[in-house]
Amino acid sequence: MKGLPEMRRIVVTAALLAAAAACGKKDQAPPASAPAAPAVNPLLTPGAPAMTAQAPDVYRAKFQTSIGAFTIEVTRAWAPKGADRLYNLIKGGFYDGDRFFRVLPGFVVQFGLNGSPDVNRAWHDASIADDPVTQHNTAGSVVFATAGPNTRTTQLFINYADNLNLDGMGFAPVGRVVDGMDVVQHIYSGYGQNPDQDLIETQGNAYLTAAFPKLDFIQQATVLP
Repeated sequence: MKGLPEMRRIVVTAALLAAAAACGKKDQAPPASAPAAPAVNPLLTPGAPAMTAQAPDVYRAKFQTSIGAFTIEVTRAWAPKGADRLYNLIKGGFYDGDRFFRVLPGFVVQFGLNGSPDVNRAWHDASIADDPVTQHNTAGSVVFATAGPNTRTTQLFINYADNLNLDGMGFAPVGRVVDGMDVVQHIYSGYGQNPDQDLIETQGNAYLTAAFPKLDFIQQATVLP
């Protein structure tokens, strides 16, 4: 019985220590959360869901350029694969800042190489299969450029005239300019087709700005609601 008081002190001391430890834990700052992973630029991942969505049956897109705006209307039934690719490129901001680097009055105006060499590198081999040609290459039609069968990636051209000979060469229109064709007709053409596409791909807008400073360009392209 003489040992009981000593045991009580031990028990009480242990209880006090446990309580103090609990209080100490409550006063501790929460552990720092892990840093958020950096956002992935969808333009660097052509196969990402954000860049492979199916387009609406019909959609319009506005291209605000350095000399004014024009609007295109895309009909998916004309060229489904091309319509989907164009829809995702516009929504992803691919064409923002891009130059009209090949302008041949009476024939076509061409664009669709990005100002960033990294982005161009990502899309260089991201080709889509050909669509059947269901529409004619008439003036104002919007068409993917190609380097042969099944090589469409990001480059587009707008026909300045009725270039019906392109129909038999596999160039499938995806849409047409429905407003602002006068703007398209006035895109700067002084350099013709002199800009080197290989250098645009590898050096981007840095090359074009230095060597061809008068080129008109797309400030922003947006899919309209």
